[in-house]
Amino acid sequence: MRSEISSILIRPAGAGDAEAIARVRVDSWRETYRGMIPQAYLDAMKLEQSRALWEKVLTAGSTAVSVFVAERGAEIVGFGSGNMLVEPKHGFDAELSAVYVRREFQRASIGRRLVAETAVALSQRERGASGLIVWVIAGNKGARAFFERISAELVIEQAFQWDGMDLVEAGYGWRTLGALTASLPGIPPAGTILQ
Repeated sequence: MRSEISSILIRPAGAGDAEAIARVRVDSWRETYRGMIPQAYLDAMKLEQSRALWEKVLTAGSTAVSVFVAERGAEIVGFGSGNMLVEPKHGFDAELSAVYVRREFQRASIGRRLVAETAVALSQRERGASGLIVWVIAGNKGARAFFERISAELVIEQAFQWDGMDLVEAGYGWRTLGALTASLPGIPPAGTILQ
């Protein structure tokens, strides 16, 4: 697949990216969570609602949030986002809140680059992140394997309720961001086009 993907640029997201990010999110949820989340919920997801949410995030000007997109030409093919936590969770002061890459662009280091850029950006905040946690639905074997490959440690599995659904989530984390970035050698910085 890597040879088929040309000119992937990782860059900070802007307000004009809200609709494309929303499209990647909605499409990714419908593909990824089929069989894990009720189909009626996935079918009811609205692009407009997701776009409005991302527009709000991207225009808020918060220094606690970082969002990056993966772009091929004028097409956004993935995104990653993270935020500083108001209160630490399980000893982590920041959270990787999303990493989604269109299926046809997966397994080409795009997800790794999005995670790395988000982590670096959060570490450079005024109250810089020292550790990072990410939550995945426990049945999402692909996401679990991805985070394990980039040295995340399983921190906890717990039941939770979300939008009236009873689910189990797995929390993976990096106690130090140095451990994360060390697991990603050769990942070029944002603004570098991957050929």
